[in-house]
Amino acid sequence: MEDPMAQSAPFRAAVEAGDLGALEALFAEDVRMYSPVKFRPFEGREMVLGLLGVLLRTFEDFHYVGELAGSVRTNTDDEEAGTEALLFRTVVDGKQVHGMDLLHFDEEGRIKEFTVMVRPQSAVQAVQQAVYSGLVKAGLA
Repeated sequence: MEDPMAQSAPFRAAVEAGDLGALEALFAEDVRMYSPVKFRPFEGREMVLGLLGVLLRTFEDFHYVGELAGSVRTNTDDEEAGTEALLFRTVVDGKQVHGMDLLHFDEEGRIKEFTVMVRPQSAVQAVQQAVYSGLVKAGLA
């Protein structure tokens, strides 16, 4: 039986290793990343990688704690796509954060949509402040 989480395994390994170079090959050129801290998505591989770099530097004690697999209609084209969710825990500015990376894959197995969700509300605010500061420092905002 094929591992239902096989598509997300390289993403998970790259994130856990903090390896932006490995992440680059996993994203479609026109990837969209939906964030809990911004209404409009971050668009394009370069911008998404820049944001992920900020997140990897911001999150403390980041680790995945669960996985789910299935399918969903994407925001980009309303087509059915393979979907995997990676549940995580981390700390931002001393606040415990629970979250989920929701990955939607294109026909070639690259990530075409990436949604990050976090809770509780106080964690969303801490992430928003830390990410904005990191984007400014990186020249992305």
